[in-house]
Amino acid sequence: MSSEQRYDSSLLEQTKRQIRVLVNEIAQISRSDSTPEEFQAEFLPRVVTALGAVGGAFWTADDSGRLALGYQVNLQETKLHENEEANRTHSALLYNALRSSETDMIVQPHSGGEGANDGGNPTDFLVVVGVVATELDRVGIVEIFQRPDSNPAAQKGYLQFVRQVTRYAAEFYKNRQLKNFSDRQNLWTQLEDFTRSIHKTLDFKETVYTVANEGRRLIECDRVSIAICRGRKARVEAVSGQDMVDKRSETARLLGDLATAVVAANEPIVYTGDSSQLAPQVETAIEEYVDASHTKALAVYPLIPRRVDENDADETERDKMIVDPPFGALIVESIEDSRVSEHTTRRIEIVVEHARVAIGNSLEHNSIFLGWLWRAIGKSKVLVAARNLPKTISISLAILAAILALVFVPWNFNMHCDGSLEPLVRRNVFAREAGKIDKVLVKHGDAVVEGQTILVLSNNELEAEWQKTDGELNETRKQILTLTEAKNQAKDVERIRVAGQLEQYLEREKTLLLQQQILNARRDDLTIKSPINGTVMTFDLKNKLDGRPVQPGQILMEIARPEDGLILELQMPEKRMGHIDDYLRKLQAENPDAALKAKFVMMLDPSKNYGATVVEEHDRAENRGTEETTVQMRAEIDEPESLPEGTRAGAGVSAKIYCGKRPLGYVCFNEMIAFLQKTALFWFE
Repeated sequence: MSSEQRYDSSLLEQTKRQIRVLVNEIAQISRSDSTPEEFQAEFLPRVVTALGAVGGAFWTADDSGRLALGYQVNLQETKLHENEEANRTHSALLYNALRSSETDMIVQPHSGGEGANDGGNPTDFLVVVGVVATELDRVGIVEIFQRPDSNPAAQKGYLQFVRQVTRYAAEFYKNRQLKNFSDRQNLWTQLEDFTRSIHKTLDFKETVYTVANEGRRLIECDRVSIAICRGRKARVEAVSGQDMVDKRSETARLLGDLATAVVAANEPIVYTGDSSQLAPQVETAIEEYVDASHTKALAVYPLIPRRVDENDADETERDKMIVDPPFGALIVESIEDSRVSEHTTRRIEIVVEHARVAIGNSLEHNSIFLGWLWRAIGKSKVLVAARNLPKTISISLAILAAILALVFVPWNFNMHCDGSLEPLVRRNVFAREAGKIDKVLVKHGDAVVEGQTILVLSNNELEAEWQKTDGELNETRKQILTLTEAKNQAKDVERIRVAGQLEQYLEREKTLLLQQQILNARRDDLTIKSPINGTVMTFDLKNKLDGRPVQPGQILMEIARPEDGLILELQMPEKRMGHIDDYLRKLQAENPDAALKAKFVMMLDPSKNYGATVVEEHDRAENRGTEETTVQMRAEIDEPESLPEGTRAGAGVSAKIYCGKRPLGYVCFNEMIAFLQKTALFWFE
């Protein structure tokens, strides 16, 4: 616009008011608590609008002095991205401005040094540069692209305006630095308390619960959980705010599955509602857990026990360094908010770094072989103090005496088992023929004699077969009578034919008689009789047998004579038979007629024991539905008359068979010794 043109005073005043409004808005934004990204997005468009510029850019500088584009407005109009050489020249301009002592400058279009590193403005626009600087460092650059046809006075105005707004930007970053210093001071105080708490003990449970509870306060989240790997699976060991973890609950199981997937991947994950960018196994685990727990945001960090400090190791050492696999994971959850801020992420990383050291030290400490013994030895100086020395000597002597007694004192070596008292004379009543029980003629406790009918069975098929055979026999006999008469009256040729037929019917009669004899025997078997004189021992026969179908060989009842005496039936566990057989061979080597001695107590009166002599040992081990295989043994009671009056057959007993003398220690711990020989020592032979 030439100097000869005249401005409308009202339009000029309106423009000034708009610029003042924009400046006031920029000032308010600089005093807000927004993030740098939000500030840049609000700040730069207002600056470009106030200057009526073509575009602009806000460049941010990191701690190492590298620039990155924070926000831009119409930067593509400069066409820097189309020319690599121009882009390098422009970058050099920005870096020179950042390192320069001056905080603002104007660079004319297509100006600069001869070399690309000298910097310059390769664009068609006027570039106004303002450096955002605080007392501590230079945090960024505000770059405005203005039309090149402005007069020097306007360019000076541009520079002053950019200088002013960069002060506002510097104020924003200064306030942010002060807030960071305040937060950092508060963080250091909290971190000091946190580290003191988690490192004060090496007890595993106390350490993981302290990390979970104190970590939640430091991170300022809703829940922190610790999962520890047990083999290939990670299990939740501690949850903040809980005294104990129900590891069988659905949420604990799903959280353990999620930790397992993250530990296997060995990469931290942050979930804020979208899991599409995660590995499939991690995505599945997260979706299942979120559906069950309704968590909005989730961060899972593996706990890695590094052996070498990566900061102290040079590049060669880091390449050679072998990093152990993670031993667990730290899980941070937010139930209400689905965002994970930069502030929260930094605190999570701090907690993870300290947690991996504290929990790793605790696990390593508790994994020391016989650690409890070494700790006790380390504290042993208390035992030899002057005031404790007499007690220590007394206890040591007592322990020594007990050990010597276990090794040298002989003791009765007995093999224990369970058993029962059974009648010496007893028989089982079997069904000889299939059928249905029609009559039960005896009941429990009835005295019966040998041959007495006690059960009556019926078999409709057998009866039908007998009737059929009887009918065929009668018909055959009628034919025999008819043929006999015909033979007596027939002439020579006819007599020979009739005699042949008669012979056939006579043979058939013999066959039918034999069949009838067999069927009669089977019919007799339907009447069951007592095999011996005795007493019915089976209880509730009427309910058990009446009307029931039976099969041949099925046991129906037991008949015994308890008055003839009782015998001891024992079920000895097979694992103890080796000691019994060894001792019996030793006895019979000296006396072939020697037998094993036993003692037993009755369940109804265990206060008194009785003697017995083993008379029979089954040569087959059986498993009768119990947890262990047993061998049946029978023993005669030495003094049957000493048994309590009214002792019932079938009474339960607990017995022990004497197997000689052995050292007291072996008597007490022989089963433990056998277990170690079977499981541990066997595999090392």
